[in-house]
Amino acid sequence: MYDLLQLAEPLEPSTEVMAKDAVLLRHAALPFEERLLVALNEITAISPFRRMMTPGGYTMSVAMTNCGAAGWVTDRTGYRYDPKDPETGKPWAPMPACFLDLAVAAATEAGYPEFRPDACLINRYEPGARLSLHQDKNERDFANPIVSASLGLPATFQFGGLKRKDPVKKFILQHGDVAGGAARPAFATTEYLSSKKGITQSWGACALI
Repeated sequence: MYDLLQLAEPLEPSTEVMAKDAVLLRHAALPFEERLLVALNEITAISPFRRMMTPGGYTMSVAMTNCGAAGWVTDRTGYRYDPKDPETGKPWAPMPACFLDLAVAAATEAGYPEFRPDACLINRYEPGARLSLHQDKNERDFANPIVSASLGLPATFQFGGLKRKDPVKKFILQHGDVAGGAARPAFATTEYLSSKKGITQSWGACALI
């Protein structure tokens, strides 16, 4: 095994337009990396990663946990935000200050300076894991952006249109990249980039998004 981050060619900080009201901020999370790792360990000590079941009875390949005032969950009863972790019956871990700082900084760069998140879903992609093309539409206010940071191994992010059959653009997410914007309810998905095998010293053999 090798540390993929040490072998990767460094990218200059830049902004890429993915679609109307959606941008990709290259390496925007790197200044927060050390604090994010400490905070993640604290979160998973309270609510460990787990593979949830969909309403159709399928176990998801992506492992998830949450922090903040509410967490996204799925089970046989449906998709929803819940103030308590259904596995522990207790509230999710509070949102760490570094999570909030990163989200606000990225949202401001993307054109949403008033954004203040109150919940964070954390996805762990291991080799072979992926989400199907889906819409993020369980939130109450679609005017607020989604801010998504990618840490660890590379992954492929697919960004589509308002219809499932609309053309899909593919973006390679590198360690430290942040996607943000309010282009909803566009279809999107992420998958582990299986052609890039390896391990990172801090984040392991996975991508956290």
